[in-house]
Amino acid sequence: MKIFRSFFSLYVVFFWFQSTQYSFAQQKTYCNPINIDYGYCPIPDFVKQGKHRTTADPVITFFMGEYYLFSTNQWGYWHSKNMLNWNFISRKFLRPEHKVFDELCAPSLSFVNDTLLVVGSTQGKEFPIWMSTNPLKDDWKELVHKSEAGAWDPQIFWDKEKDEVYEYYGSSNLYPIYGVKLNRKTFQPEGELFSLLALNDDEHGWERFGENNDNTFLQPFTEGAFMTKYNNKYYLQYGAPGTEFSGYADGVYVGENPLGPFKYQSHNPFSYKPGGFARGAGHGSTFQDANQNYWHISTIGICTKNNFERRLGIWPAGFDAEGILYSNTAYGDYPTFLPSENKNHLNANFSGWMLLNYNKTVQVSSTLGGFQPNFAVDEDIKTYWSSQSANMGEFLISDLGEKSTINAIQINFADQDVEFMGKPDNSKGHQYIIYASLDGIKWNVAVNKSKNTLDVPHDYIELEMPIIARFLKLENIQMPTGKFAISGFRVFGKGNGIVPNMVQNFVALRSAPKIKGERRNVWFKWQQEANADGYVIYFGKDPNKLYGSIMVYQKNEYYFNGLDKSETYYFQIEAFNSNGIGPKSEIRKSE
Repeated sequence: MKIFRSFFSLYVVFFWFQSTQYSFAQQKTYCNPINIDYGYCPIPDFVKQGKHRTTADPVITFFMGEYYLFSTNQWGYWHSKNMLNWNFISRKFLRPEHKVFDELCAPSLSFVNDTLLVVGSTQGKEFPIWMSTNPLKDDWKELVHKSEAGAWDPQIFWDKEKDEVYEYYGSSNLYPIYGVKLNRKTFQPEGELFSLLALNDDEHGWERFGENNDNTFLQPFTEGAFMTKYNNKYYLQYGAPGTEFSGYADGVYVGENPLGPFKYQSHNPFSYKPGGFARGAGHGSTFQDANQNYWHISTIGICTKNNFERRLGIWPAGFDAEGILYSNTAYGDYPTFLPSENKNHLNANFSGWMLLNYNKTVQVSSTLGGFQPNFAVDEDIKTYWSSQSANMGEFLISDLGEKSTINAIQINFADQDVEFMGKPDNSKGHQYIIYASLDGIKWNVAVNKSKNTLDVPHDYIELEMPIIARFLKLENIQMPTGKFAISGFRVFGKGNGIVPNMVQNFVALRSAPKIKGERRNVWFKWQQEANADGYVIYFGKDPNKLYGSIMVYQKNEYYFNGLDKSETYYFQIEAFNSNGIGPKSEIRKSE
């Protein structure tokens, strides 16, 4: 009887909730890719591919109570008080004579005392360095008219304790990352230009070119230099091997001085996410939030309509007790807690809400060509379902397979047949309604965004109160441009079944140290767990520091090419499904 009363109460809450006006309280979570108004196709006409959204090469800094976000070719920048709701300020930083790109590419964002500094990438020595003490009001002026340290993928770093300024830069498959000290007053270079690091893909498997780090014919790229100082050590970060790959990652070298020498960190890449829905975690920046906790923002690749079709992701990060820089990307594209208090970023930021509709049954109003319905729920951001039009009433119905507790929903739009460049105005937001049902017959409004005026390409809604439902229907009202198309309709919460068991017979096959063979690669194999939707493989060079992670759906094997040739590794695996996460396996060692 008590069980019946509990379910009846939830049932009543569900229908009371649906019959009232929905109001959004301050969300406690976010979900990658982050939901900002990425510009449509801001790459010039010399790239002859389909129109698409994109940005990359992000940098965030917390400055005077606000988070500021700059990234490639966005005709402005964003700011936020909570790292969730980002407000865009339109601004052109380039002078008319700079026509390589429409706007800043791979910009540097930093501050010195009470002044925010911005500079973009350039092949020459003619770009200005901009400064502002009031960036909320778009109040900028030139600090330097023509920087003599002009460079591609720059970062200006202020060593606060020493009151010294340095610039780091480099983006090439031939040349290294460079560093130079800047004059504290003029911000022009002074002293020697240092070569600081270069890729060593013969040793570091993750630095090899290609989608699977297996292209041995092309030289990989190193780019995206970024410096963080922690406990009087200098952490020089860099991206590799190429922005178009799922294995795009950030590594780090550590030194005692801002211009080196630097030593390869024992745990690399420190920012890495080759599997799951949102893949790629390279060319980024590390920043502190209002509570002094560390985060890492980086580039996520879609790379379907164009090699440079990209998004942004934010991952919990930090330094462990031995000073190892890490970024926690396990379940990194599931709902994650926003900055709120001092937390251990190794294990305390995942909400625990699981994906409820992975590869479940889908019904749609229409289908365009080969953009099939199940592509909306296959956990692959590179594939998508498209309806035949952008007409009001086009819909998608997702069957969760059972009555489930729903906490959050993410809608990822796919930009099929978009018609313009730039950013849509406030009259052209994504407008839709989400209906919920227990039986697929009677429907009630769960989320009403029929009057939304914002551009929300990766809209994420954390429900103020959880609801119980089996079916969700996403119905189109208006698109900013293009057809009604979805790369991921993702429903998060908890199912009512059992979590998976511990994975059995997990092995990591790798050439032995004394046997001639490819030691940068390892083949993982395990027994399929009957209740699993997918698995997370953890790896590292210390059994207590398994900071690397790979998310794998459905398969019971994975071929990983990202090891360092000469090092011993440790591996572990766990299974997950819509009900939760199973226990971790025993740790396997590979000499």
